[in-house]
Amino acid sequence: MSRDTKPVIRLAVLAAGLAAVAACTTPPPPPPPPPPPPPPPPAQVIPPRPLPPGGATSSMIIPMVGPDGVRQTVNANLSTAQTTWNLRSALNVAALNCLKPQHAAILPAYKDFLKTHSRKLSSTNAALQGEFRKRYGATYRDVQDSYMTQVYNYFALPPVLNDFCDTALEVAAAAPSTSKEDLDLFASGAMQRLEAVYENFFRAYEQYRVNLNAWDAQYGLAARTVQPAPSVTFGPTVSSQPGLPTSGPLFQSGEVLQGRPAGAPDGGR
Repeated sequence: MSRDTKPVIRLAVLAAGLAAVAACTTPPPPPPPPPPPPPPPPAQVIPPRPLPPGGATSSMIIPMVGPDGVRQTVNANLSTAQTTWNLRSALNVAALNCLKPQHAAILPAYKDFLKTHSRKLSSTNAALQGEFRKRYGATYRDVQDSYMTQVYNYFALPPVLNDFCDTALEVAAAAPSTSKEDLDLFASGAMQRLEAVYENFFRAYEQYRVNLNAWDAQYGLAARTVQPAPSVTFGPTVSSQPGLPTSGPLFQSGEVLQGRPAGAPDGGR
């Protein structure tokens, strides 16, 4: 072997050795994959917009609470005679409008109430007319009739009707057996029970307004959807019930005789 070929051989051996060493060396790991993208934000679940209680309208006017803490309904601050007469009006409304089977006992109880307390109701009506005459003069009958129409409409308020009928059933059951001397006292307690039904509704409606304002503030007008107004069922006219009025205001001024105004057919208001 010539002297000139020895360096070439050394270089070849060195290159082969380096190649062998390189082949035995573990290659570096690949770079880690990029992190996954963040998950999308959860979709906002918007609860339904609050609705008025009992299927009431959204624009209903609720009686205000006075400085004395008494809500200013048609039954606020009544005289004794007006309280007793308004109880009679409430039971009349119940007899006409509480038509579910569980309320069937109201009608006969109301008729018994009129019969048992006919004299007391007659004197109450006379006293009440005297109160209106003293306060309003020659126009007292128009004022009284207008007020009593409001009373009947109040007790027939559709969103409250079912709860009203439940309470009226209990009141009507006790009314005929109340002594004549205690009728005014009974009427006072009964009217408080009936008014509590409406007070519960009014408070629920006020809470609905609070909930509605909170919903609008959180979700905004853009989240609103058009919601159909719930249907409201009005008490039907009771043409099949003898002895009760079936049309117009359920009140008529006049002396109560045997459960009907003088000169009026059976079933006076």
